[in-house]
Amino acid sequence: MRNIQRCPIALALCTLLLFITSGCTPKQAKYAEHQAGKPRIISLAPSLTEMIFAIGAGDQLVGRTNACDWPAAAARVPVIGAFGRPSLELLASIHPDLVVDVDLAEKETGKKISALGIRRESFSCKTPDDIPVVLRKLGIVTGHTREADSLALSITAGLAKFKMRAEEEAQKVKKHNTIYLEIWNDPFWTGGKGSYTSALIAYAGGENIGDVVHKEYFEISQEWVIKKNPEVIACMYMAKKSSAAIDLMQRPGWNNIAAVKNQRVYDHFDNSLFLRPGPRVLEGVEQLYRTIHASGK
Repeated sequence: MRNIQRCPIALALCTLLLFITSGCTPKQAKYAEHQAGKPRIISLAPSLTEMIFAIGAGDQLVGRTNACDWPAAAARVPVIGAFGRPSLELLASIHPDLVVDVDLAEKETGKKISALGIRRESFSCKTPDDIPVVLRKLGIVTGHTREADSLALSITAGLAKFKMRAEEEAQKVKKHNTIYLEIWNDPFWTGGKGSYTSALIAYAGGENIGDVVHKEYFEISQEWVIKKNPEVIACMYMAKKSSAAIDLMQRPGWNNIAAVKNQRVYDHFDNSLFLRPGPRVLEGVEQLYRTIHASGK
């Protein structure tokens, strides 16, 4: 045994002999491993890519979209197209065992992927409460049920603590701080009732001024924000030249908004924490909590 360990050729021959005596070639052994619950996966959504890495299945990813930018290890995975718009030619050339997605730009794309004979799983993840459910499903299809269940339980417990804290604080002060999340500024967009961002705000103990509109995300006017008079404003984007918060506070007519008067306008957020349902959800809620409950001037 000592001689074999010192000789790479002998070790390679022994490995090959094991495959031959078992009636299994290296290629067949790899295929068998995939079929045994470790499939080669292409992810078509940044949220799913994050979850796959979070449950320890990152080494099974063989393709991703150009929007899948976290964790850093995802950069080593080949890009096969844009979010919701994969290149079917690239996808097929990789020969994955499984393609996972949440919302394809064209429904026909899903049908075409299935027509290639590739297994496809689609997941719905609209709220923070959906994340543990999707994690468990991903755990099953990737062969990482133990890791997925553990993470799902941790997130469920964390969300429950945030909810309890929000309820306790609401009883003390009899009201929530109102907050305006400016998702984009040209044109102005925010999240409405039923949006992922609105659910995060609720867990963080705030009141989303966009909840009066039953849409996930919608365009608004400056006059609408001024009339709502939010106590906190969070800019979910980076300004091109200067601070997004400073630019906002200098807008004509915004100086009478409570958040501007009290200098409770914030920026420099990682918007993937607030717009992407994923395993970092508790981090996103915590950052929002600190923002909503931070004191002004």
